[in-house]
Amino acid sequence: MITISYGDYRLKDKCGIVGIQSKDPSKDISSSIYYGLHALQHRGQESAGIATYNDRNGLNHYCGMGLLVDVFKDNKINELNGNMGIGHVRYSTTGKSKLENSQPFVTNFNDRFIAIAHNGDIINSAKLRKELIAEGYEFVSDTDSEILCYLIKREYAKTHDIIQILENISKIIVGSYSLVILVDDDLYVVRDPAGMKPLAIAEMDDLYIVASETVAFDVIGANFIRDIEPGEIVYFNNNEIQSHILEKASSTPKAHCMFEYVYFARPDSVIDGKNVYQSRLKIGEALYKEFPVDADVIMPVPDSSIPAAIGYSRASGIPYGEGLIKNRYVGRTFIMPTQEERELAVKLKMNPLVSELEGKKIVLIDDSIVRGTTSESLIEILREAGAKEIHLMIGCPPVIAPCYYGVAMASKDELLAANNTLDEIKENLGVDSLGYISLDSLIDSIGIPGDELCLGCITEEYPTEIPSDLEVETYYKF
Repeated sequence: MITISYGDYRLKDKCGIVGIQSKDPSKDISSSIYYGLHALQHRGQESAGIATYNDRNGLNHYCGMGLLVDVFKDNKINELNGNMGIGHVRYSTTGKSKLENSQPFVTNFNDRFIAIAHNGDIINSAKLRKELIAEGYEFVSDTDSEILCYLIKREYAKTHDIIQILENISKIIVGSYSLVILVDDDLYVVRDPAGMKPLAIAEMDDLYIVASETVAFDVIGANFIRDIEPGEIVYFNNNEIQSHILEKASSTPKAHCMFEYVYFARPDSVIDGKNVYQSRLKIGEALYKEFPVDADVIMPVPDSSIPAAIGYSRASGIPYGEGLIKNRYVGRTFIMPTQEERELAVKLKMNPLVSELEGKKIVLIDDSIVRGTTSESLIEILREAGAKEIHLMIGCPPVIAPCYYGVAMASKDELLAANNTLDEIKENLGVDSLGYISLDSLIDSIGIPGDELCLGCITEEYPTEIPSDLEVETYYKF
């Protein structure tokens, strides 16, 4: 039996995944999935969903549009009892922001059930979708996650061995993926051979937990065990962790997404052995070494740039201060249909603290510039508040190329650094000086060798072949 229901459509404003299996069949893990997802809410605010399994009524599933607390209000979580399950919070990359694209995606086959939640982007999904449609598969969403589900169904006809099925699929798909998959009462966890998207495993009492970031373990009191290795399949047998390394992993260079350390991940996470907060502190320290400025105060663009600003302040001895107060109840600015409305949304989101800005020479730290629209609006706000000098320092080298692996980013003709010199960017933004951290300093700050990072958006050297007809999705966060 499979029970599926959907919450109300509320479009509100990257993805986060959680998977939990209990060693105790009578244990209910639904609330633990919920709280784990809550810690990952920064990774996606468009939709949320949970699928669980129990022996009484099989697979249960509920998802809806909006924040986790909105989707699972009215004690909806109590309807998802199970001793294993998976959860997802979504930020759309492939596929529009609509209810049909919310995850986990659920389907059945051969008297079995599949539920799958995915963080990443399959860049040859268009080709695979056409093949599956030609074979008679009918799609209800436009996400690549549904494609993965149907590939599992198709491979099942060749072999009933799930590990072999996942091996076969890994040789077909190209792109980034961290997956949690329920096949009846079995939980499988997969990380792509390049390790582009983060994934880790922890243990608590009689539970095994996997999640995109370690903060999900912290909130429920679980003990971190290790990161899932690139190309690793983790599953559970006899209440023990079982592991299988995909054949493709041995020939695939690692390519961890550098943006996890610059912006995406929560600063209190540890990803692939690297403390995100410490990496961002080092980014700020490196910015000061490369671009020392005589200023009155160091200020961040909240929130992701706060650690880098603290690092710059400590290295320079210049006081740290706040000049922009963030309204956390305003959605992403890109959803506004006109440029004027987007600029207004920036002002709604960031309000200047005039007493800390008037007559001051400030160093403003930001994590990145992509289109430059938000940066331009923020500089204007600071100027209107009376800032005497504005020196803008960026904790990421110039973004000159789109991302195809699950980072919603503008197309190349809309990328500010791809179409302007540094002097032109400085003039366009209206700042007194502009500094981008060097690539070498960024790599040193993260603490992972450059040949083990995905740097495609700043070098145009991608870890996989990019289909010539592939178009990047333009869901602007920046």
